[in-house]
Amino acid sequence: MSQFELVAILLVLTATFSWVNFRLAFLPHTIGLLVMGLGASLVVIGAEAATPGLFDYEGLAALLRQVDFQQTVLEGMLAFLLFAGALHVDVVSLRSRALTIGTMATLGVVVSTAIIGCGVWAAADLLGVAISLPWALVFGALISPTDPVAVLATLKEVKVPEDLKIVMTGETLFNDGVGVVLFAVLVHAATGDGFGAFQVGKMFVVEALGGAALGAVTGYVAYRGMRAIDDYSIEVLISLALVVGTYAIASRLVVSGPLAVVVAGLLVGSRGPHDALSNETQRYLFGFWTLIGEMLNSVLFLLIGLEVLVLRFEPAFGWLMALAVPLVLVARLVAVSGPVLLLGMLRKFARGTIPVLTWGGLRGGISVALALSLPEVAEKSALLAATYAVVLFTLIVQGLSLRAVIKGVLR
Repeated sequence: MSQFELVAILLVLTATFSWVNFRLAFLPHTIGLLVMGLGASLVVIGAEAATPGLFDYEGLAALLRQVDFQQTVLEGMLAFLLFAGALHVDVVSLRSRALTIGTMATLGVVVSTAIIGCGVWAAADLLGVAISLPWALVFGALISPTDPVAVLATLKEVKVPEDLKIVMTGETLFNDGVGVVLFAVLVHAATGDGFGAFQVGKMFVVEALGGAALGAVTGYVAYRGMRAIDDYSIEVLISLALVVGTYAIASRLVVSGPLAVVVAGLLVGSRGPHDALSNETQRYLFGFWTLIGEMLNSVLFLLIGLEVLVLRFEPAFGWLMALAVPLVLVARLVAVSGPVLLLGMLRKFARGTIPVLTWGGLRGGISVALALSLPEVAEKSALLAATYAVVLFTLIVQGLSLRAVIKGVLR
């Protein structure tokens, strides 16, 4: 099957499930697609187990394997989704919470990685699943950052107090860059390549700060280009070139592409409306990127649900998958509570900040993509199973109940 036919099938499924969800299920759009994709996958798996040959299971699995989930997410959709999210962020409000966001996106990720890594290592030992401490810490790094795609999609469906919304948005836009760097460092350690404090510092500076600097430069160039003309079609084209070009340059320079496009999006979104974008251009530019974000989000959440057809998990991993969920929640609670309680001495936080940030810490496609990128080691299957369990729980259970949690803590 050609790539065009595969894309056509995914788009038809996405549109069909979206219509069904809108008319019958009434779930939040992206979560509804995830649930229906997962449900369809489980029906096929159950039918294959009960009546072999009823569905062409191997054919369907082979079809999905043509979608390189890791490459599709990390090197395809992510750049567009992050830019679309950053473009709409109020930079003034973001700056007012910079210390909180920075602490959670750095120290919070490190603390969470340590708690989850040690917890999974101990749990695996008790359950008789072979996971060494280095690979358990790798799991901690890939599952600790909140997923910007999942969080931003949920914030569109759930009304969150503005102060909390800014913190959640800022943290999720930046902590994935830190998490990816930490993930890369720990994979090097787990594979025996070795690393020292200098190498860790260099990797962080080059990838994280280098990515932010690149985004500032390319974003400013694009902003100046838009300022020099008044033609919405060309300015939308410039924004597209900005995203693709920035991500490609980041890959070539080995710096953080996600951070680069986030910074570029923040710059264009904050400075552009003041003196570079006419009212007509703003309507087309922001509308275009809103539509791009909605469509890619829809396809991505459907893919997460369908991916279970490819990722067949061993029953032996059941208890590990079950234990990973509360462990990640505890780690998230500690990672959020520390910065909030510490910085609470300097400024006031909204009521219910800790429970909302804890329950609103959703994981999504980035964590699955990182887990799939692991080298073929003995621990990969178990870590992938635990990752998928956490992702499904946070998106379905936490995502659907976040509104109730917010109402409960703010009552």
